[in-house]
Amino acid sequence: RYGDSMFFLKRQAVWIVLGLLVLHWVSRQDYGIWKTVMPLMLGLTVVILALVLIPIVGSEVNGARRWFRFGGFSFQPGELAKLTAVLYLSSFLVRREKDITNFTKGVLAPVTVVGTLALLALLEPDMGTAVVMFSILLGLLFLGGARISHLSSLVLSLLPLAYLLIMKSDYRRRRLMSFLDPWEDPNNTGFQLSQSFVALGNGGLAGVGLGEGRQKLFFLPEAHADFVLALVGEELGFLGTGLLMVLFAILLVKGFRIAGRAPDAFGRHLASGVTLLIGIQVLINAGVVSGLLPTKGLTLPLVSYGGSSLLVSLIAIGILLSISREDSASRVV
Repeated sequence: RYGDSMFFLKRQAVWIVLGLLVLHWVSRQDYGIWKTVMPLMLGLTVVILALVLIPIVGSEVNGARRWFRFGGFSFQPGELAKLTAVLYLSSFLVRREKDITNFTKGVLAPVTVVGTLALLALLEPDMGTAVVMFSILLGLLFLGGARISHLSSLVLSLLPLAYLLIMKSDYRRRRLMSFLDPWEDPNNTGFQLSQSFVALGNGGLAGVGLGEGRQKLFFLPEAHADFVLALVGEELGFLGTGLLMVLFAILLVKGFRIAGRAPDAFGRHLASGVTLLIGIQVLINAGVVSGLLPTKGLTLPLVSYGGSSLLVSLIAIGILLSISREDSASRVV
């Protein structure tokens, strides 16, 4: 298609180099700076989420307007919105620690801000990003001490909205139906999920070999992005996929361990938030690929092709490293 077998690799390599440089810089900064720049980032995120919806500014692909394109590369503001939500919620939980058990001040207030970001994402449309942000919201409020009854009421109140968003949208409704029975229409609505099953089945225990998978050759849509885990399963088998999940589990355990040892409340909430940011996306992506969840356009952090997702994931890891460094320094002192 592009006349270059290294087309995607070259572009991803640029993002990897840029991401590692940013990761190193972020890891050397005092993580307290994120509390200072949070209002600026929140305002900037709202602006770019709105700008991407303008036809002459944002780029449309497959009916969705989610990207800014420049010089052969693209950036997806929805990825930045997820990190911004983490920064806002971490700062909020520190400022309103005494109000966290109050439904109006401790729950509805952050719902309004995160809901604004989620609404702009839904207009793209990008329901996956909205789901991730609300999952992070619930997770951080729970860890911050919010009442279970308040969080349960919030979830129940959002269910009718989720139902309307799915049933009033033709492609979302078809995705849900194909999730319930992908083999009913394997050549149309169930094509992507059924091909993912074929890829995982082909892999067996040890896989067909790295680079030898066939599902990426005209069969599995978005094989290099949203469904890259299916290719891992085909080429590296159950063992390779299991090892990848173990590596993610180690990363998440380390993240929550850093949160538990953070020098202050902001560091604790921030480390928990960025760990949830990575972990929730891993769980949703793995659930989609394995047929446990309806199909959503979410990448697998650090693995899927996509510069925006990779850059934000590496920044998140850089934040974890900066919190860990501060913890180590305080112990030495």
